[in-house]
Amino acid sequence: MFEKILIANRGEIACRVIKTARKMGIKTVAVYSDADAGALHVEMADEAVHIGPAPVNQSYIVIDKILDAIRRTGAQAVHPGYGFLSERAEFAEALARVGVAFIGPPVGAIEAMGDKITSKKLAAEAGVSTVPGYMGLIDDAEHAVKIAKEIGYPVMIKASAGGGGKGMRIAWSDEEAREGFERSKSEAASSFGDDRIFIEKFVTQPRHIEIQVLGDRHGNCVYLGERECSIQRRNQKVIEEAPSPFLDAATRKAMGEQAVALAKAVDYCSAGTVEFIVDGERNFYFLEMNTRLQVEHPVTELITGIDLVEQMIRVAAGEALSFGQDEVRLNGWAMESRLYAEDPYRNFLPSIGRLTRYRPPAEEAGSGHAVRNDTGVFEGGEISMYYDPMIAKLCSWGPDRAAAIETMRGALDAFEVEGIGHNLPFLSAVMDHPRFVAGALTTAFIAEEYSEGFAGATLGRETLRRLAAFAAHAHVLNEERASKILGAIQNHGRRIGRDWVVQLGGERFEVSTERDGFDTLVAFPDGPGTRVFSTWQPGEQLARATVGGHALVAKVRTIPGGFRIRHRGADLKVSVLSPRHAELAAQMPEKAPPDTSKLLLCPMPGLVVKISVAEGDEVYDGQPLAMVEAMKMENVLRAERKAKVAKILARPGDSLAVDDVIMEFE
Repeated sequence: MFEKILIANRGEIACRVIKTARKMGIKTVAVYSDADAGALHVEMADEAVHIGPAPVNQSYIVIDKILDAIRRTGAQAVHPGYGFLSERAEFAEALARVGVAFIGPPVGAIEAMGDKITSKKLAAEAGVSTVPGYMGLIDDAEHAVKIAKEIGYPVMIKASAGGGGKGMRIAWSDEEAREGFERSKSEAASSFGDDRIFIEKFVTQPRHIEIQVLGDRHGNCVYLGERECSIQRRNQKVIEEAPSPFLDAATRKAMGEQAVALAKAVDYCSAGTVEFIVDGERNFYFLEMNTRLQVEHPVTELITGIDLVEQMIRVAAGEALSFGQDEVRLNGWAMESRLYAEDPYRNFLPSIGRLTRYRPPAEEAGSGHAVRNDTGVFEGGEISMYYDPMIAKLCSWGPDRAAAIETMRGALDAFEVEGIGHNLPFLSAVMDHPRFVAGALTTAFIAEEYSEGFAGATLGRETLRRLAAFAAHAHVLNEERASKILGAIQNHGRRIGRDWVVQLGGERFEVSTERDGFDTLVAFPDGPGTRVFSTWQPGEQLARATVGGHALVAKVRTIPGGFRIRHRGADLKVSVLSPRHAELAAQMPEKAPPDTSKLLLCPMPGLVVKISVAEGDEVYDGQPLAMVEAMKMENVLRAERKAKVAKILARPGDSLAVDDVIMEFE
């Protein structure tokens, strides 16, 4: 077994590999860029080597710099994580030349499966069901349109060397095929250094289901069940689960056997994933094979009890698998929610900055539930514009799907993140969505259910009533605290009222309160009193309470006149006023927001790649105006209506902050 391994990656996956290596008694080496000098993976590793500036093309994907770090530390093997160099055959070859083990598959498998065009041909030869498409090279946008017409719209335009949703577009028309080809080609060149594109039929009502495979160098290969990855946004997975709520045993077996057949066809060893698209009739088609560890591997680990990173290390060291297919058992259900640094209220645009508060829920493993959080950040750390926006992978396990969802709900409620935009509210909203709960998923779930964007979850009246009861309880605690402080200063207290008006989420509740030890009895005019118990104290940002016998977890911040309460995807401004104050407040005029209708504002921190219009141009609804690159994704900003460009204030190459003005209109 290896004594020391180097992790050629960063963030949460580097931390994840270090945990398993530490468990196995193997020393670890981290590599880091200027931006990651204080990163968590650097702190966790036994050694760390600086490899260059923040941009990945000057640090993490420069093979010579990784080789130099290996020479300096004497590492015997390299785990590539995912992304970066994980699927670069030339990296595995470079390691072989210096006698260092690559903790991944053979070079031939990487080459065969890393190219989506070649992989589809090999899959067909191995008897794997494939999607109709054009596997040859595409000359230009017009050639792409011709091919798309022959296949029949809708089509998927994809980068041959792609992954992670980059270099991928769906086209429903000739115009979308032209633009999709250009954007995919540009993103592919930028992200992978390979701008080859292919086109295939887009399957309607699709589910994205993938099979985890694991092979060794002795000819053994098994599949470890499937993962449902249909909750996606812009082809980027957001929520994954294992097993799939859609597959039956026969389909699972057929998909698993085809995945193993493909792996054996390329002499695959190590962990890998064969991805399929599955239609409503459970017909499945090969998409691609990822010759690396997947981001969502924890859900497979939770239902199988198999540490995939450990297996990868053992296989790379020449060991045979210690179990066969008949010994693989799927136990319970697991969920993974990807916590991203993005603002769901601004169309999920990337967010960067300092994590002023980062308090994940406690990890735990019991007979009835489990919570796991794979992360690479810490409170006080920074989210950089140079890397992927994922902060953490929050996972839950339960004996069945309903239990796994309920555990995830509680974990999301308790997850505290401040300082940057993040998608915790959206993840919570999905967990409560009736269609998600029913398992009626497709890859279009987010586009269909949140077609107008995400504006926060809408809570039912009963939930709002419980929050109102808690807010009244919290307000009385604030009043008691203020009374004690005033009494200490002036040698007398002040009278605390009993009657209050609580307004939140468009609802108004008139309540009366009565303190009873640590509890507060909150009475509503239309029903029995509600008893509220909580250990929450004024100033604490996370509240755990029992309201009318129901457990409640919420983020709470005191604001003038009440509280800001965040719960189950809703972000609520809660006012708690005396009846007279509420009467007067109703007479106050509302302040109108500033008019920005004649401005194109930068919606995210990023780099201006292109300005598509000139001053004086007349633009039409939907016309591209500018392109901004952020966190490795190109974002086209379009006109919302007809207008005339009056002034352009930004130029290609400019780095902009959120809401910086790009151009003005007459």
